[in-house]
Amino acid sequence: MKISYNWLKQFIPIEFEAKKTAEMLTDLGLEVGGIEKYESIKGGLQGVVVGHVLSCEQHSNADRLKLTTVDVGQENPIQIVCGAPNVAKGQKVPVATIGTTLYDDKGEAWKIKKGKIRGEVSEGMICAADELGLGTDHDGIMVLDSKLNPGTPCAEIFEIENDEVFEIDLTPNRADAMSHLGVARDLQAGLERRKISKKLITPSVGKFHVDVRARKLQVTVENSKLAPRYCGITLSNLTVQQSPDWLKNRLKAIGLSPINNVVDITNYVLHELGQPLHAFDADRVYDKNIIVKTATKGTKFMTLDGVEHILHEDDLMICDAEKPMCIAGVFGGINTGVTEKTTSIFLESAYFDPVTIRKTAKRHGLNTDASFRFERGIDIENVEYALKHAALLIKEVTGGDITSDIVDFYPKQFEDHQVFLSFEKINKLIGEEIPKDTIKSILASLQIKVKSVTESGLGLAIPSYRVDVQREVDVIEEILRVYGYNNIKFGDKLNASVAKSTKFDAHKLEQKIGDQLASQGYYEIMTNSLTSPEYQSLSEQLSAEESVQMLNPLSNDLSVMRSSMLFNGLETISYNVNRKKSNLKLFEFGKTYARNEKGTIENMHLSLFLTGNRSEDSWNTPQKKNDFFFLKTTIENTLSRLGINYNASSPIDSDLFSEGLTLSDKKKDIVTFGIVTLSILKKFDINQEVLYADFNWDNILQLVTKNKIIYQSIPKYPEVKRDFALLLDDDITFKKVYDLGFQTEKKLIKNINLFDVYTGSKLPKGKKSYAISFTLQDDKSTLTDKQIDRIMKKLQTRYEKELSAELR
Repeated sequence: MKISYNWLKQFIPIEFEAKKTAEMLTDLGLEVGGIEKYESIKGGLQGVVVGHVLSCEQHSNADRLKLTTVDVGQENPIQIVCGAPNVAKGQKVPVATIGTTLYDDKGEAWKIKKGKIRGEVSEGMICAADELGLGTDHDGIMVLDSKLNPGTPCAEIFEIENDEVFEIDLTPNRADAMSHLGVARDLQAGLERRKISKKLITPSVGKFHVDVRARKLQVTVENSKLAPRYCGITLSNLTVQQSPDWLKNRLKAIGLSPINNVVDITNYVLHELGQPLHAFDADRVYDKNIIVKTATKGTKFMTLDGVEHILHEDDLMICDAEKPMCIAGVFGGINTGVTEKTTSIFLESAYFDPVTIRKTAKRHGLNTDASFRFERGIDIENVEYALKHAALLIKEVTGGDITSDIVDFYPKQFEDHQVFLSFEKINKLIGEEIPKDTIKSILASLQIKVKSVTESGLGLAIPSYRVDVQREVDVIEEILRVYGYNNIKFGDKLNASVAKSTKFDAHKLEQKIGDQLASQGYYEIMTNSLTSPEYQSLSEQLSAEESVQMLNPLSNDLSVMRSSMLFNGLETISYNVNRKKSNLKLFEFGKTYARNEKGTIENMHLSLFLTGNRSEDSWNTPQKKNDFFFLKTTIENTLSRLGINYNASSPIDSDLFSEGLTLSDKKKDIVTFGIVTLSILKKFDINQEVLYADFNWDNILQLVTKNKIIYQSIPKYPEVKRDFALLLDDDITFKKVYDLGFQTEKKLIKNINLFDVYTGSKLPKGKKSYAISFTLQDDKSTLTDKQIDRIMKKLQTRYEKELSAELR
């Protein structure tokens, strides 16, 4: 938010340097992010002086150029070549001398240099109004008052506004500080704390009166909950034109573009007092009726920017007897806007329900200065005062008349919020005892009224503009920021408590696994839990009815809570691949959300993503692509680190994967992983294979606590390895071979490993070859050749009988 220092000084007369004031504001919680210089005429006319044209002759080599000699207050006159048709001997003109920097209409700088034009030396430039930033006229040079002395700086002749503008990084709760008045109130409190007494000067409305009661509009508010207060007044006989310079300068300083004198006053009062206003062309209000009501669903409405919106039944609208004219508190309509042809207006000042305005603004994708303030809550007691002030200003700059009494719909008067403030709670939260007189002084400077005083605390009445101060702790925060955080002393004693925790705490396990994955080259990502509802249609397993919808979404693309970790990860992969980062290993801890008949469900997950090569290009490392088995290895290492053994695996039945597995422990699924389908990858413009694993972290947390670590001594006797090359049918899986092996010999077989698969043309059709190693070991003695041969024969017989295997 931009705050003009000159404007601020209208409220509180101070002469501090802007930097010192910025430090005070920051100490008060209104953090100043930067200070910018503002000049109403860019460059401040530095180097531009009054010149007296001593002679003016036709250029010998150009029909449209004149050769002039000009007295600019120096020892000798200078020669300037000028192309303006109105230049003449005897004129007093503005001259940009050599070295002067001027600016074009785009703000780009250019410097005056000595040069030759058609063979004649030119030592400066006689300027037109637009070249100096003093207007838009370029028909000829400016002709100044003949009484001016040559060499007089033009900066002394023209009124140039020099200002310094604070960029305040305002926190969302400080609706009261969204104006120059609000900042001035805080600054006054800060000055009083520093024993500097400055009176807060607010605009006077004592001269407000109705000139003639000639034009009254009927106002009807159908829903007082959505519009608790609505004021309006008519002004007539207006002349709509450009605003005076003082008004333009105030708006330009804070980054606003002047439009016309009526609209500019509404913007001026908004930034001055924090009260949004809207002016309607009264001649376009049908049947002289203003009706505040919700819209009819599906109604089309075009705003001032020429964009058509389809209205929602909850949108609050300002209508006449025939049509909607304005989205209340958000944006005006194109049909009743103020133009140069406008002679009468209806001026609106209101308080609208913040929630309604916020939903409407988000629904239509609109963010205006008015909606920004209405959404956060304005001062309901300021509505009429701001209207009177604006009416007086419009009357001043347009020459019009106030032609009706103020219509003020305010059925339920606002009552100051009551808070009891405990002295004990102040000392406990701040950690230091602040004198009671100091507390009362700070509260008074903040316009918080003390209604009652007891030994234990104070009964307070919070002013209407402090919509964020609702609790005792809010008041303590106000006291502390004015007292000064820097004034709180640190004690020598450090208190701490020991938290009870176990090694199975969720955050500890997440840290452990995160460290392991990071050591394996994975990068952790953190994505938004809010996502697009369109992702629900990418899988039949995701139901739109079960998704958790946001009541007040930031945008349509972030309107539901995610029901799968997959799509956010694919967004991250797409973003990186598009920036030439195609080799990715990613992981994320996060929650998914769903809705059922019992309410909403949150499930914790760990997701892994693999795509591209396992490592970046290197001269000494051959490239290998991330594949299904590499992902499976990572999964098994992760489960091993947690001490979890899965006892079942089954193929995936999901349209998210083209192929994959689910690993489980009895009835609980542990992890699902596989290759993401091409149809989903295309939706994210990903043209390379992506592998995805989804750990059910809630189930893992339950399993890990049941895990019992069994210690056993290192075997004294050696292990023995033997291999089989088995010819099998294509439909025989390694799992069948693995399980059958352990069923055959439970005691002595320690491990069965598949180390090669061959499916070549030399094998019979429908066959494949598995190369399998068996690790044998006896904990009590060394295995003999007879024992080993007997076990291998038993295995061969079992495989031949039950799997129709052949030993190659």
